[in-house]
Amino acid sequence: MEAGERRRLRREAAEYYRGQRVPERMEDVLNALFPLPPADLYGELVARVLSLSFKANYFSKFSKAPVICKLVGRKVLDGVGQPTLEVEIYCTVKNYEKRICSTVMATHSQIPENALPETIEADAKERNDSVHTAVQWVNEALNTMLRDLDPTDQCQADKMLGEYFANKIEEKKKIEKEEEEKKKAEEEAAKATHASPSCPSASPPKQKKGGKTGFTSFNFNIFCNIDIGKKVSAEVNPIPPAEPAEPVLRGSLAIGGTSLAIAKAGATISRVPLYLHTALLKHNQPPPLKRISHLGCLTIGYDNLEQLLLQLQTACNNIGLELGIDMYLAINFAAHELMDYGKGKYEILTGTFKTPDEMVAMYVEMIDNFPFIIALIDPLRKEDRDQWSSICCALGSKCYLIAEDAATQISKLTTDQNINIAMCSGVVLKYTNQTKVSDLIELTGVLHGQRRVTILGSPDRESSDESLVDLAVGLGARFLKLGGLSRGERVAKYNRLLAIEEELAANGALRTSFFLTLFSACHEYGHKDWREND
Repeated sequence: MEAGERRRLRREAAEYYRGQRVPERMEDVLNALFPLPPADLYGELVARVLSLSFKANYFSKFSKAPVICKLVGRKVLDGVGQPTLEVEIYCTVKNYEKRICSTVMATHSQIPENALPETIEADAKERNDSVHTAVQWVNEALNTMLRDLDPTDQCQADKMLGEYFANKIEEKKKIEKEEEEKKKAEEEAAKATHASPSCPSASPPKQKKGGKTGFTSFNFNIFCNIDIGKKVSAEVNPIPPAEPAEPVLRGSLAIGGTSLAIAKAGATISRVPLYLHTALLKHNQPPPLKRISHLGCLTIGYDNLEQLLLQLQTACNNIGLELGIDMYLAINFAAHELMDYGKGKYEILTGTFKTPDEMVAMYVEMIDNFPFIIALIDPLRKEDRDQWSSICCALGSKCYLIAEDAATQISKLTTDQNINIAMCSGVVLKYTNQTKVSDLIELTGVLHGQRRVTILGSPDRESSDESLVDLAVGLGARFLKLGGLSRGERVAKYNRLLAIEEELAANGALRTSFFLTLFSACHEYGHKDWREND
């Protein structure tokens, strides 16, 4: 190398290092070493500057912030052996690629357990296709779109994910419109081909006197007290049918999975727990034993509801817990699964049917007899809006009336916060599909403004990822609905819950309104409206 070239490189190197303030920072390191004059100065410099010792950490604070360099999506199995999505986040940290975290998405099935085999098979195929599409989104489009993004910038990440999902929705609508137009054109072409202009059209059959034409128009009405040979005495309106399941865009798991993975990466890089990271995001936001069910629950036969509650009370007494003092109950009735649409009534027990109004009266009597029940989840279908109003007026000051499946989906709430949902004390929010962390932050604020409590719930197809617990604590949810203490994916969440309680207690940040001790706190309020004590 020529002398002139070497001088040019030296000047460029000096300018580069001066621009990065390397000389003055090296001076700081040497000044820190001077009070401890080592016998081998250069050996000490190698040990402390070039190794991973405290002087190397000195330079770390001047390095660039980590940025996302790669997203990896893969298909894994959830707690019941069904396919779901795992998202891994890799970041560039000090010029090196490093795996930061991963998350496994829980999913929610809208197919009842006793559905027809062909329905279950179709749902399984759709689920598998959805997971496959989600993996493709993560590994291709989202991987490119989110590259070089600061993982602590959750707002920007969720904005980009939301825009990407909105574009996918528009693409689907456009494809469906084109297919509909193509099908319509083919049908019109087929009609034109079969039509023969030389053949006269067949005349309609003549109607005989007092007779009927070949085509009959039927008008069905539902009547009560029908008896052959007797006149119908009264006409009743049919019960409103169950609302169809909300369509889910194939691949939407990728949106929620990526958003949660970025939130976990942001917490890891910031070196804070996920619940604290979530809380900071929220505050920084602008304005006889029969069998075991698939959820791990005991399925017990009983003759009436009182018998079941008395059995629970006896079981608690046997382990030294008194219901109403040491422990309270929240009962999920899942009313949408009790409705017999043929009879238009709820089948609460085998052969025992009740109308929506009779259900309200039953709940009022139950709460009067068993005051340790502080919450009823889905006591009615969401279509029974009048009865929701009635039960809230009758029991609103005695217990929480929670809407889970009876509530509007998160995707609808985020697009229209003024949507007319059934009157209730609170709503169960589930982190599924395209739901983003920012959506949960926004909706908890909306529910608080409406004087409704927030409950985070675990979908029935849950995974072992315990992030839901951190989200519930960080968002300040009043309750966390995890289900019975069974199977590893639930035990992991309960263990995480206990770990957070211990950490907050050690830091002196555990308040009496913390949801772990809420039931005991509610007992102090007597018969007053607990919602007044947020």
